[in-house]
Amino acid sequence: MYFLRRLKDLRENNKLKQTTLADLLKITRQQYSLYETGKREIPIHHLKTLANFYQTSTDYILELTDNTKPSTHSFNKINKN
Repeated sequence: MYFLRRLKDLRENNKLKQTTLADLLKITRQQYSLYETGKREIPIHHLKTLANFYQTSTDYILELTDNTKPSTHSFNKINKN
Protein backbone atom coordinates (compact mmCIF):
# COMPACT_ATOMS: atom_id res chain seq x y z
CA MET A 1 0.00 0.00 0.00
CA TYR A 2 2.24 2.70 -1.34
CA PHE A 3 -0.34 5.44 -1.01
CA LEU A 4 -0.16 5.27 2.76
CA ARG A 5 2.91 7.47 2.62
CA ARG A 6 0.94 10.14 0.75
CA LEU A 7 -1.94 9.91 3.19
CA LYS A 8 0.39 10.55 6.11
CA ASP A 9 2.39 13.21 4.22
CA LEU A 10 -0.77 15.13 3.37
CA ARG A 11 -1.77 15.14 7.02
CA GLU A 12 1.65 16.17 8.29
CA ASN A 13 2.20 18.81 5.58
CA ASN A 14 -1.08 20.40 6.66
CA LYS A 15 -0.04 20.20 10.32
CA LEU A 16 -3.05 18.09 11.21
CA LYS A 17 -3.46 15.44 13.84
CA GLN A 18 -4.99 12.05 13.21
CA THR A 19 -7.80 13.06 15.55
CA THR A 20 -8.82 15.90 13.25
CA LEU A 21 -9.15 13.58 10.27
CA ALA A 22 -10.86 10.91 12.33
CA ASP A 23 -13.45 13.50 13.35
CA LEU A 24 -13.92 14.47 9.70
CA LEU A 25 -14.51 10.83 8.77
CA LYS A 26 -16.61 10.18 11.90
CA ILE A 27 -14.34 7.37 13.05
CA THR A 28 -11.95 6.90 15.96
CA ARG A 29 -8.36 8.08 15.88
CA GLN A 30 -7.29 4.48 16.29
CA GLN A 31 -9.22 3.46 13.18
CA TYR A 32 -7.64 6.31 11.19
CA SER A 33 -4.22 5.21 12.40
CA LEU A 34 -4.91 1.72 11.04
CA TYR A 35 -5.50 3.27 7.59
CA GLU A 36 -2.18 5.15 7.69
CA THR A 37 -0.23 2.11 8.83
CA GLY A 38 -1.85 -0.22 6.29
CA LYS A 39 -3.34 -2.50 8.88
CA ARG A 40 -6.82 -1.77 7.53
CA GLU A 41 -7.93 -0.83 4.03
CA ILE A 42 -9.44 2.61 3.72
CA PRO A 43 -12.99 2.56 2.35
CA ILE A 44 -13.51 4.37 -0.94
CA HIS A 45 -15.98 6.83 0.60
CA HIS A 46 -13.33 7.89 3.14
CA LEU A 47 -10.75 8.20 0.39
CA LYS A 48 -13.09 10.48 -1.55
CA THR A 49 -13.78 12.57 1.55
CA LEU A 50 -10.06 13.02 2.20
CA ALA A 51 -9.37 13.94 -1.43
CA ASN A 52 -12.08 16.61 -1.26
CA PHE A 53 -10.78 17.85 2.09
CA TYR A 54 -7.21 18.20 0.76
CA GLN A 55 -8.49 19.54 -2.58
CA THR A 56 -6.62 16.86 -4.48
CA SER A 57 -7.57 13.71 -6.33
CA THR A 58 -7.89 10.14 -5.20
CA ASP A 59 -5.38 9.36 -7.98
CA TYR A 60 -2.83 11.55 -6.21
CA ILE A 61 -3.43 9.88 -2.84
CA LEU A 62 -3.17 6.45 -4.49
CA GLU A 63 0.04 7.52 -6.28
CA LEU A 64 -1.44 7.01 -9.72
CA THR A 65 -0.29 10.54 -10.53
CA ASP A 66 2.09 13.10 -9.10
CA ASN A 67 -0.27 15.93 -10.07
CA THR A 68 -1.74 17.30 -6.85
CA LYS A 69 -4.62 19.07 -8.60
CA PRO A 70 -7.73 17.08 -9.50
CA SER A 71 -8.41 16.56 -13.19
CA THR A 72 -10.94 18.90 -14.73
CA HIS A 73 -11.64 16.94 -17.90
CA SER A 74 -14.72 14.85 -18.38
CA PHE A 75 -14.99 11.49 -20.06
CA ASN A 76 -17.18 10.88 -23.07
CA LYS A 77 -19.82 8.24 -22.65
CA ILE A 78 -19.28 5.09 -24.65
CA ASN A 79 -22.28 4.24 -26.78
CA LYS A 80 -23.25 0.60 -26.65
CA ASN A 81 -24.94 -0.62 -29.81
